[in-house]
Amino acid sequence: MTAAEPTTAEVATPRRRLPLAAVLAAYVVSVTCTAVSALAIPWFVLTTTGSAAQTGLVVTAEMAPYVLMQATAGPAVERFGPRRSSWSANLAAGVALLVVPVLYVNGHLGFGALLAVIACAGAFRGVADCGSAPLVPAVARLAGVPLERAAGLHSSASQGGQLVGAPLAAVLLTVVSPPTVLIVSGGAFFVAALLVALCVPRTVGAPAVRDEVADPYLRRLGAGLAFLTRDRVLLGVVVMVAVGNLLNAGLGSVYLPSWVREHDLSVAAVGTVAGGFSLGALAGSLIGAWVAPRVNRWALYSFGFLLGGAPWFFALAVSDEVVPVLAVVVLCGIAMGGINPVLGAVQYERIPTEMLPRVLGAVKSLAWLGLPLGPLVAGVLVDGVGLVPTLLAVGVAYGALTLTPFVVPTFRLLNGAAPTGPRPPSA
Repeated sequence: MTAAEPTTAEVATPRRRLPLAAVLAAYVVSVTCTAVSALAIPWFVLTTTGSAAQTGLVVTAEMAPYVLMQATAGPAVERFGPRRSSWSANLAAGVALLVVPVLYVNGHLGFGALLAVIACAGAFRGVADCGSAPLVPAVARLAGVPLERAAGLHSSASQGGQLVGAPLAAVLLTVVSPPTVLIVSGGAFFVAALLVALCVPRTVGAPAVRDEVADPYLRRLGAGLAFLTRDRVLLGVVVMVAVGNLLNAGLGSVYLPSWVREHDLSVAAVGTVAGGFSLGALAGSLIGAWVAPRVNRWALYSFGFLLGGAPWFFALAVSDEVVPVLAVVVLCGIAMGGINPVLGAVQYERIPTEMLPRVLGAVKSLAWLGLPLGPLVAGVLVDGVGLVPTLLAVGVAYGALTLTPFVVPTFRLLNGAAPTGPRPPSA
């Protein structure tokens, strides 16, 4: 049985939408809290130490364990169960955030202690997210919701939380102190934990049976990566997304600020354009969640990438006004957001249920592989050859990438059913 196939008992069970709603709500809350703390923690460090270097080090201390846990926590999540891992890790992340203001008020918050606590918070958040996604297929079956729709709603929850988090943090920081913001954020993590613990049945996301966790941890982790490399459809999608992320990585941090400065625009234009893409992506993901079960998956994925990738770069290269660029960027966001339901549904269908945490971790880690390198490459290119030539070159490269589904037959299998027959060993 794959992740998309309901059991006989589940078919006979009346539709239950509360668990799906709880998983989505918990994810919205946790992503929003992460976005709030991502602004509140650096601001707290900067206002208390005045050091930009220490501020950057704290941000790294939070994000590095988060990404590492996303990539490596899969076998542990399988051992304890996605449900238990999700709520307990969110609870632990909330406790870690609350430790910061407690130590600060009592005068015991040294910089080393801050780094350690924030690293723990980031690690727990990574485990919580690693446990959240594997819950989606099961709660979608309970609710009688198509996988494409559930995957699109889960992606929309992430985008919505990120979109709301930064403005919410800015508002909170203007009315209360950074330690108080961390208290609010930590308490909200408790809410996310309770939503999953109380509203998702224990039979959903249960721990793996003993035989499935007998092999060594690293061997099971490797089995997840091996499964990904054997599945041509998943591997093709992941490689395409990874290259796209590499090309996109410099947009917000290098290309947009450079475009604003070169054309003597207000710095607010950076936030306006970036926010336009985020709003478009959220709208696209919600639209995709609704229409994906009714349309051709290959077409939605292929034209979404084609229309959502390269036009952004070309718009920045040829225009010096915010309004036309913003219009193009919003449309790009809608197109790119629309592919998320397809990506999620294909992963849930093709990955065996018991391997979801480790394989999804491998998918995310490979897809994010180019993110740290992208801004560096973008900065070197802009300094070396100029902004407009760089934007045109990257736009052409992105355009070539988006033609891949039209010329590589493997991508046509996005419309096919999940693979049948004997499953690979779950190690």
